[in-house]
Amino acid sequence: MVKFIGEYTAKLDDKGRLVFPAQLKAQMKGLEDMRFVIKKDIYAPCLQMYLFEEWERESEKIKSGLNLLDKAQAMFWRGFMRERALVEPDEKTGRILVPKALLEKIGIDKENGKEVVFSGNDHMIEIWSKDNFENSAISEDDFAALAQKLSSI
Repeated sequence: MVKFIGEYTAKLDDKGRLVFPAQLKAQMKGLEDMRFVIKKDIYAPCLQMYLFEEWERESEKIKSGLNLLDKAQAMFWRGFMRERALVEPDEKTGRILVPKALLEKIGIDKENGKEVVFSGNDHMIEIWSKDNFENSAISEDDFAALAQKLSSI
């Protein structure tokens, strides 16, 4: 299982492609399947990028906890499975083509800016607009308070 670490910036090119960071690709050394599933995060203005194998595990874990005969749970599942894309870095250039609609949902377009941050988040990579990534940081005091709160659970 790959663990993604680090934060790397990239720019959207004129054709709407992103160069997948070489540092993240190096963390996938030895993998044959370089496909990713990309979807919008539920809580934050970013995209989640899972290796296909990890996506299969994560989605199966969520689905197995649902009763798809329950209307609310079936609606959740349907919403969770929407707005996804399967991408694979080009072998020669390392570029990936993320659907324009997904990029626009997180504030990446020609008008709002082309700078992107790929952030390794253990089992997945998050893709952020640079501004949203910088604005999402919490203060050290708030982080320490959260750590304290979660340690008592």
